[in-house]
Amino acid sequence: MKLFKIEENDANQRLDKFLKKLFPNATRSLIYKINRKDKVKVKSLPLLGGDLEGASKFKKRDNEYKLQVWDEVKIFLSDSEFKELSTFKESTQSVSTNEIEISTRARLDKKDIVFEDSDLLVVNKNPGINVHPGDHKTKESNLIAQIQDYLWDKLNSLTFKPSLIHRIDRDTSGILMIGKKKDMLTRMVADLKDHKKVQKIYYAIVLGRLSRKEGTIKKNLLRIENAKDEAKVRVDDKWQSAVTHYKLIKEHIVKAPEGDIILSELEVQIETGRMHQIRVHLASIGNPIVWDKAYGDKRLNWFFAKNYGLTRQALHAWKIDFFHYWRDKNMQLTAKIKDDLVDFIKKVKNG
Repeated sequence: MKLFKIEENDANQRLDKFLKKLFPNATRSLIYKINRKDKVKVKSLPLLGGDLEGASKFKKRDNEYKLQVWDEVKIFLSDSEFKELSTFKESTQSVSTNEIEISTRARLDKKDIVFEDSDLLVVNKNPGINVHPGDHKTKESNLIAQIQDYLWDKLNSLTFKPSLIHRIDRDTSGILMIGKKKDMLTRMVADLKDHKKVQKIYYAIVLGRLSRKEGTIKKNLLRIENAKDEAKVRVDDKWQSAVTHYKLIKEHIVKAPEGDIILSELEVQIETGRMHQIRVHLASIGNPIVWDKAYGDKRLNWFFAKNYGLTRQALHAWKIDFFHYWRDKNMQLTAKIKDDLVDFIKKVKNG
């Protein structure tokens, strides 16, 4: 028998869903069978004015019963059954074996933490790192494993793991928000889908001179299913709407053997969050992001790699403006532009 105490991140979910998360190796029918055979008992706090004696006893609950904070759950299974159905406490709060191996090789650097409180963790992601272990089917380090490793002993949940509120591409750096509490995660994801409650501003370096110093790109985008290369999105009037605003920060001229190359630093704000939106939109007006492998100029990419040391797309999630529900205020956070982009611009200015 094992006893579990329900706290905030495990509350407000059905008993059967809690058990399924606790026992990921169990089928749903087995979960129902365990409960039906009286192997699960719940003790709840009494409601105001309720039956104190009755509430203080462990008793069988329906699968639909919603767990509340401070509920206690007894599960009458043998140690071998616990081991078979789950990896239990050590891993319900941590990561898989592969992710643990990864996290020992690459940990989250505290200098990359933009903001943290009990509800949110905001990090300044480095380029070249996947946000999830499944991306590109590789065993390389991934951000979510680093985050779970960093928060290893700070969380108090049996079934909830810190989760990304949004994503950015592997080779894009900058702000990423992680929900440390289930309620905050749910609210922030909903706000992002609304497109008006969260403002995201990016920094980009693009090829060429902009036709105007600031403007708006409104072009619908189609995500290409089963694309065999990096170009997974294209402009298509019949598909999802996408809106991107840009503003010129500064223009530079690079001397090259075949003639001058104009580079433009931009501030970019998106109203929608489509896959590769900024990259495809800027490329569509003739100003692709420098070193964009999918939508950029491959010849100039290699020129900048060889002569300026830049080997990833010059795109950085720079600033984010959102409402923090538990602090009850608007927040504006900025992620420092990564050194490789700063160094690239310095080299460009120095000729």
